[in-house]
Formats: sequence, structure tokens, C-alpha cells
Amino acid sequence: MARSPEPAVPDALPATLGELRESGWRSRSVKEELRSNLLARIAAGEQTFPGIVGYEETVIPAVENAILAGQDIVFLGERGQAKTRLARQLVTLLDPFLPVVRGGELNDDPFAPISAAGRAVVAEGGDEAPLDWVPRHRRHVEKLATPDITIADLIGEVDPIRLAEGRYLSDELTLHYGLIPRANRGIFAINELPDLAERIQVGLLNILEERDVQIRGFTIRLPLDLFVVASANPEDYTSRGRIITPLKDRLGSQIRTHYPRSLEHEVDIIRQEKHTFPVREGEPRVVVPAFMEELVADLTHLARRSADVSQRSGVSVRVSVTNMEVLEAAALKRAVRLGEPIAAPRVTDLGAVLASTTGKIEVETAGEDTPEERIVERLVTKSVFATFNRHTSVERLEPVLSAFEAGLVVETGEMVPARDYVRAMRDVAGLREAVVALGAFDAADGAEEPALVASAVELLLEGLHLHRRLTKDRGHGGVSYRR
Repeated sequence: MARSPEPAVPDALPATLGELRESGWRSRSVKEELRSNLLARIAAGEQTFPGIVGYEETVIPAVENAILAGQDIVFLGERGQAKTRLARQLVTLLDPFLPVVRGGELNDDPFAPISAAGRAVVAEGGDEAPLDWVPRHRRHVEKLATPDITIADLIGEVDPIRLAEGRYLSDELTLHYGLIPRANRGIFAINELPDLAERIQVGLLNILEERDVQIRGFTIRLPLDLFVVASANPEDYTSRGRIITPLKDRLGSQIRTHYPRSLEHEVDIIRQEKHTFPVREGEPRVVVPAFMEELVADLTHLARRSADVSQRSGVSVRVSVTNMEVLEAAALKRAVRLGEPIAAPRVTDLGAVLASTTGKIEVETAGEDTPEERIVERLVTKSVFATFNRHTSVERLEPVLSAFEAGLVVETGEMVPARDYVRAMRDVAGLREAVVALGAFDAADGAEEPALVASAVELLLEGLHLHRRLTKDRGHGGVSYRR
């Protein structure tokens, strides 16, 4: 995703230390800043975290409480539970711009610089010391914890080039600061915290709690102003030996995230997160019926409850998103080949989700007798069955079954034109009403969209087959449904 352009600094903002003092601007800690802006957002009735779905009554209230209490946060949850997105959205609660000493190394407060370079600029320039204004997005520093991270990465190291320039090792200006000091007056986020080596965790604790650190024998005190956000898998975070107890104690609020608890929330996330392309002239337009979105969401929910799927690492929402993307791709490919203006995913396209699902779940029982693909196929079948039952029943389709009793055979397949399904719908008593009930087209004006009709007819026929009211024969060209 392309980065947003750098916001322009308003001309009216003070350019020197003296102008800043005359403006009445007051320094405040980053936690005070977050707290104040959150209260203003709540008072205005605005959403705290726009785009975060399903956490309105669980996670978000806990995050708000932590911010208002001035506590650092650790998010505990399996993969794909928006932990990183939540951490990144905290930046929106910062002020749009923050004044820093120009030439300082650590986002130095003009009224209380902490780096040697920042102090030197203020001492030399006085009220004429120049300022820069840092936009809020540059005040978020994020690091993925890996076992090979060093103290130099996070805190700093002696710069040999500065030593070669003639400075003494005891000179603070020989230090090259790491990520944490450079996050001063901002948010420092560290993902997968338990993956840090224990000695690095000790160093992290030291600089966050004691505010001092030793670099190559050089002791420096850094009164850093930080809001710390960490994320971790619950199994790793609670395992003995994976994270030191004092560091756990340092992080104020432990907030448990979760997967979407309803199909509606899962569908909302799919619509929000799936990758879309602009429709070019002459290219078919992809339309996804609501019941197919629900089917894809239900597949993921079934995987999260399946004994065949490892629940330790979780089943990410990304499974739903990528499954919908490949279904749309399969539908688009068919529409292009058949020359149809509208594309809609069908049940016969569901084989495409094998590739997008197997790579994102870990199975418990896969082997020669139960291959991974077979487990996913079973889940797909269950989701089709459940989606059919939510929208209709065998009893409602008795007129359709009567037509099959009379010898009706319906051919389906990924390359069967949508108009063939429309013809079948018109010829079979009761099928049109069932398609209307699925919302495939507007019954009021009778407008029929062949691609949506085809998708609905396939779901109805497959549902009847799963209820063992129709037989299904597979051939080279597709599938035949008959009594």
C-alpha cells in the first residue's frame, strides 16, 4: 500500500524557540496527549478506531480504559486479529504536529531537550534555536521481534565513524541511537514480544523502567517519553521462560483480542479488506451475492471450531479475505471466456479456495489417509450445507423436487453460461421463487441478472444434493443433478 503524502506544515506554526514560548504552547507527555485527544473524540461522539470491526463492546473499551489510565498495552491474540492495526491506529490520537529541536536526535522537546545534540542547539541559539514540526505518523516506531535482534538495534551503539573523527569514547556524541530512543515523545510498538531473547528483554526493561542504559560500557541516562504497545500470541506470552516477569509487570493493561464472533462481522471485514481493482472498459464487472459472502465467512468460522485444524495458531481473518479474492478471480475468468458482462462466484468455483486456505491453516490430522486438501473440502461442504439451511429448506423446494421426479436433469459447471441457469429457472416450477428468496434479483420489477441467478441455482441444487434429495454425477464438462 502506498504511503500517504507527507502533510504540509502550516505556515502559522512557530519556527523558533522564542516564537514557541510566546505562542503559549505547553509541553505534555505522550500519554497525556493521547488521553486528552481520546477524551475529545469521545465527547464529540466519534469512533475511536474507525475500520476496526467486531471490537466495539470488547477490545476497544479496554483500550480506551488503558489510554485514559496512562497504561502501556500488550495485545494478546492469535494471528489475524487486528493487533497491529490497533497499535497503528493509536497514532490518530496524537496531535497533528509536534515541535522538536532542529538538529536534535531524539525528537527533543524544545523546552527540555534530552540528546546532547539537541541541548547544544538550544544552548547556542537560545530563543533563535530553530524548530521542526513532526507529523503524527512519524511518531510511531514499529519493530517485529526476532531472536537475532540486538541491543544496538533497539537502544544504540557506538558509532565508529564518529570515533574516527576524533571524539572520545566517553563522549555522548559518539553514540548512534537505536529505535527506542528515536521513538521519544511517540509510540513504540513491538510485535511478537516473546520472541525477543531474554537478555534483550532485560535491556528493554531497563531503558523503559530505569531510564538508563549502558552501551559499550558507556552509561547514559535517557528520560524517554514513550507509550509502549506490544503484541504476542497468548500461548507464547503465558509460557514460562518466553518472557521475563518484570517486563510483564511493566506493561499496564493486558488486552485479549478475538476473531469476529458473528458472520456479519466477518463479512464486513471481507468487504473492507479484500483487494479490488478498477474495472477497465470492456472488462466484466464482478458482483458477489450476499449468500456467497456468508458462505465464505462460514467456512472460516467452521475452521476455527474444527478438531482437524490447529487452534493454537488460529485461523486468521485473512483466510476469509483471500478466499473471497480467489472466488472473484475464478468468476471473472469465466465471464471473460464466455463473454458475459457480469461475473458472480458460484458453488462450482469453490475448488479455488483450496489454494488460498491450505497455506493459511495448520491441520492436526493431515497425512496419507487425510490429506490437507481433503480437510478443506470437508469444511467447504459443511459451509455450503449450513448456508443453504439458513436461507431455505427442502420443504420449500418440493415443487423443484417434483420436476426432478419427472425426469429433469440440470447440467452445471464452471463453464456453463449463466443464461442456461436462467432458462432452467424459468422452466422449473418453484425455482424462480427460491432464487428470489435468496436475493439474486429484484422480484418487484422482475429484473434478472443471469450471473446472480446462476450462483443461486447452484447453491440450491447443491443443498438438495447434500440433503440427499438429488444425486450428483461428475463429468468432464461439469456436474449433472438428477433424482
